[in-house]
Amino acid sequence: MIRLGLCCTFADEPIKFATTTATAVGRLDRAVGLAKLSALCLANADALLQALHFCAQRGIGCFRVNCQILPLATHPQLGYAVDELPAGDQIVEKFRACGSFARARGLRTCFHPDQFVVLNSQRPEVVAASLRELEYQSEVAEWIGADVVNIHGGGAFGDKPSALDRFARALDRLSDRARSRLTVENDDRVYTPRDLLPLCAATGIPLVYDVHHHRCHPDGLTEAEATAQACATWQREPLAHLSSPLAGWQGPGPQRHHDYIDVGDFPECWRQRTLTVEVEAKAKELAVLRLQRELTAAGWPLRGDSPPW
Repeated sequence: MIRLGLCCTFADEPIKFATTTATAVGRLDRAVGLAKLSALCLANADALLQALHFCAQRGIGCFRVNCQILPLATHPQLGYAVDELPAGDQIVEKFRACGSFARARGLRTCFHPDQFVVLNSQRPEVVAASLRELEYQSEVAEWIGADVVNIHGGGAFGDKPSALDRFARALDRLSDRARSRLTVENDDRVYTPRDLLPLCAATGIPLVYDVHHHRCHPDGLTEAEATAQACATWQREPLAHLSSPLAGWQGPGPQRHHDYIDVGDFPECWRQRTLTVEVEAKAKELAVLRLQRELTAAGWPLRGDSPPW
């Protein structure tokens, strides 16, 4: 059965995640800045619980958490550990309450760090910053029970085998908490499923199959073959991504995402799968709910109220 996932934010629902800028916080005394950040973290924990309630009420089985849920947490000058914040214990308690709610309602949660996370960079400082980001997101993931922190393969730097070897070696620098949640996704320009599957086999890192990226950047595998091989890398419910091109498959720039999903873009080979599908569409919950209705009308088996593993 298919579990649909909503990504990070809302289009119409009055559920907002607070943020700030380094410039705004940098003007403040450190103690005042930490108090401001603490208040934002508390507000975001409340917003996350609201988001999870919405998903539970509407049969949406997965929610991707915004990677800035703790604003500026890994900023090189303004970053902080949660125990430095005035309400640090309360923040963790609130996020753990989100995890308890998600478990009780069978909701899956996950993270997708920004593109600056590049484990195979040739620059040591970029790798170090990437590792810090993964550790931070994995800490929050532990609080809320999220089982996925998903990244792209990174750059090829003119030599894919060497780049993938650097990626594999960087994994040894992650904590067990981060390593156990890490997944890797094929992208639309550099790494295909065929490129990443040997890495996944060698390291035990699951592959998040993005079918839109695969259509933009094919590798000779059919969607059914890529799906089957990606699913085989998981020891729990596999996760995949789906989106539709903004201007259609014959239009310019098919990499760009549409506001909604064309139900025809949903791979038929997923029909008999047990799979979490994150809907990457600009209309957010409106896109997920429309797709939910269209799949149900087409006889697809959907679920949103049973545990994912």
